[in-house]
Amino acid sequence: MNSWGNIKTITKRELQAYFASPVAYVFIVIFLLLNGFFTFMVGGFFERGEASLASSFFLWHPWFYLFLVPAVGMRLWADERRVGTLELLLTMPIAPWEAIVGKFVASWLFLGLALVLTFPVVFTVNYLGSPDNGVIFAAYLGSWLMAGAYLAVSCITSAITRSQVVSFIISVVACLFLILAGFPPVINLLQNLTSHGQWLVDVITSFSVITHFEGFQKGVLDSRDIIFFLSVIGFSLFTTSVILRTHRTT
Repeated sequence: MNSWGNIKTITKRELQAYFASPVAYVFIVIFLLLNGFFTFMVGGFFERGEASLASSFFLWHPWFYLFLVPAVGMRLWADERRVGTLELLLTMPIAPWEAIVGKFVASWLFLGLALVLTFPVVFTVNYLGSPDNGVIFAAYLGSWLMAGAYLAVSCITSAITRSQVVSFIISVVACLFLILAGFPPVINLLQNLTSHGQWLVDVITSFSVITHFEGFQKGVLDSRDIIFFLSVIGFSLFTTSVILRTHRTT
């Protein structure tokens, strides 16, 4: 079987595992409820009087993903190590990178499905006004890429421990850094502390998901933002493969 066939098989297996337990349904329900509550109640969607989802809907996604995505990713490899199936998986006639990509793609597609199920919000804003759907599509794409970056980081933490709880906590801390690096209060603090080191502030903010997600919310598909998210995904999956190789050789 070729590599793509192996990846497809693993992806299908992982997706079936998600929906074979209540985890997938609980995650989707919580995600949709949070989106609805923060969009219409906290975000003041109706009070704004504008046909836009940037300030009331997409604004909250980096924070939702901070807890929900690590909850999805924590089981990817930690569970395999806990039940002792990691060694069996790595001895099968598949390359480690195929298993890594297959598991990641399955979880990323699952997150994409949860994101697609927020379509009533899009219908609502189109019913009440005339939004730029191109901007909304770009923001959805950016949100999915951001979720993929969070998930890839969670792959690393899941590979280094047998405990899903430990994996979850480390993932949250790592993803929190990716948010705070571009959080306005943090940027202002860094600027006050390094009055002659603006380059350092720029370097730190360049690692922020918020900084790179802002362009998508405005409908701008900047190649630098796309490359950033894909680079985080690629680097994280590569790091995961290195960690798993050490388990394979020990």
